This record gives sequence, structure tokens and C-alpha cells, in this order.
Amino acid sequence: MVSDVLETLRFKTLLFGRLELGAPWALRLPRKANASFYVVARGGLRLQVEGKAKPVFLSAGDVVLLPRAPAHVLDDGSRRNPVASDFVSSQPPRAPASRLGGTGPLTTLITGCFQFGADPLHPLLRTFPSIIRLSTQEGQGTPSLAATVQLITAETATPGAGSALVLGRLADVLLVHALRAQTALGGAKQAGWKALADPAIGSALSLMHEQPGTPWTVERLARSVGVSRSGFAARFHALVGETPLHYLANWRMIRAARWLRESTDSLDAIAERAGYESAPAFSKAFKRRWGVGPGAYRRAPSDGEPGRILPTREW
Repeated sequence: MVSDVLETLRFKTLLFGRLELGAPWALRLPRKANASFYVVARGGLRLQVEGKAKPVFLSAGDVVLLPRAPAHVLDDGSRRNPVASDFVSSQPPRAPASRLGGTGPLTTLITGCFQFGADPLHPLLRTFPSIIRLSTQEGQGTPSLAATVQLITAETATPGAGSALVLGRLADVLLVHALRAQTALGGAKQAGWKALADPAIGSALSLMHEQPGTPWTVERLARSVGVSRSGFAARFHALVGETPLHYLANWRMIRAARWLRESTDSLDAIAERAGYESAPAFSKAFKRRWGVGPGAYRRAPSDGEPGRILPTREW
């Protein structure tokens, strides 16, 4: 199911930066449109997210993802509250070895952000927690996570030919680890992530993802995963946050939008793949969902497309 989620999110990595920060230091980051992530390569820091009463403390090897990119402050944690003189520029220095802040203990911080291309109202995006923390310490992480952090640290320290591509792929791996962690935890109290770990509902989601053109009904889905119709409908709504058929309709539109951009298939063929009996019925549903018809959507520049379903990454 993690592969399905990544396929749905359609993300791209927008930037990487490396900061060498000597205590005392602090960074104030405003609310952004893109999901931020940080890798602590050395030292430690304190993260205070707007609207959260308690700070999060991170140490070397930790990774934190802020899916909704709220305003937040990062600092070395040496003072109860950073003072104005502690704050440094959040822009990565031009020289990799440049040091910002004071003369105290050093923290090496690697920064980046993801732009998710799926519709922001998709249940899996809507139910992201505000902070996802991954740790390679105290047996909490996996060998592959630790290796990924080490590779990112090494590549940003001595970038070479193709570094942007390498870092982008490594960022992909970080996001996979974050999704695995959410699924393993049952998404804490987040409905959409509990659905991925639920045997019946997770199986039903897989069926809809893999076979969007099948004429699914609630009864047929319930029968396919071996539960009663009423029990399935109630559990699906509780875990996903919407009805099975509403989720299916949304998924079909997301897939159809990608097929329009990434293939030369006819409108009739795409309508059939998306589970519609005719191209006019499909076109009406598509326009209702995205605000433009399929033809206009296919012709429009990709950067301005509704839903921002982006097929490529930017480095």
C-alpha cells in the first residue's frame, strides 16, 4: 500500500540546503506551501511548531517531516527562548563549509521540501499528522534509514556531478520511511493511515487503486474482502473519512488526470479505464471535479493544471 500512496501523492523535491550552525543559533521559518523536511547530520536542535505546546528535540541521525509546513522555529536549545541576536538567515550559504551562528557546539542541518501533486483534499494528505519524526537512534530506526541519512550527509558535504539527482532519489527514500512509519503505527489517531493497516479496508483500497475501471459497488467490495456490506461501509467511512464510492470517484479522477497528461490514449479509452460507460459522462464528471474538461486539461501547461498532479520532479 505504500507504493499506492506514493503513486497518489505525486511529489517532487524542490530544494536541498546544508547549514553549519554554531550555538547559539536559531532559525525562524514562516508557513509555506510545501512540506518541509530536515535531516540532523550532527549535533542536535529543538523544533517548536506553531500551535504546538511542546517542542520536539532532535539529535544526530534524526529526520523530521512537516507535511503541512506550518510556521516553526529551530534552535540549538541552549536557552529557554532564543533571543533576537541568535537568529540567522534560513538561506543556505553559498560555500558548503560556511558556518553561521556563534562559536559554540556545531549542528549540521540538511533541509529540503516536497511539493505534493495530488489534490490537497485527498484523504491521505488530509490526515497527515503535523509532525513525522524518524530516528536512527536507540533502535527506533532501520539500517536502511540510517544508511539513507549517511548518504544524504555525505552527498551534501561533497557534492559532485549528478548530486541533485542522487539527493532527489534519497529524498524519495526518506518519504517512503515516513509512510512506512505511519502505516506501522496505524496513523496514530489519523483515520486515513489506520485504513492502510486494516486488513479488510486496506485490501479494498488496493482493489480500487489497481482496478479503477471495475464497476465497483459497496456490496461487491465488501464481498471481495470477506466482510458484510453494512460492516464494511461503516468501517470504511470511519477509517478513511468518506464513503467507499466517494473515495473511488475521487481516485478515478486522479488517475484519469494522469492518463490524460502521460498518454496519448483517446478520451473514450480513458473514460473506459476510469470506469465510465461513455466519454460524455466521463467529461461531465471530470469537469465537475477539476473545473475544466478533459481536452482543456490535456492541453494546458502542466504547471498550471488543476490538482497539480505533477509527473516530474524539480531539483
